[in-house]
Amino acid sequence: MPNSHFHSSGPSPTEIERPRCPRCSNRMMLARIVPGPTGFDIRTFECSKCDHVFTLTVATDPMKSDVTGWLKGELGSEIY
Repeated sequence: MPNSHFHSSGPSPTEIERPRCPRCSNRMMLARIVPGPTGFDIRTFECSKCDHVFTLTVATDPMKSDVTGWLKGELGSEIY
């Protein structure tokens, strides 16, 4: 079974969006969700038409993920 992977750094949608299959353009079905790195889920979609598998990494809650370092002051401003 072919497999592709995509990483999303943007906010996670509140609904599970069903992407189109990159091979046949059919709407894919969500097969599973597993925990990823802190603040992320790994969603696996499968195409019922051509059996292609697509994996997407999404932020579960952008305010709780490591990408919000600036909120914790990790990216402090510098004065020149």
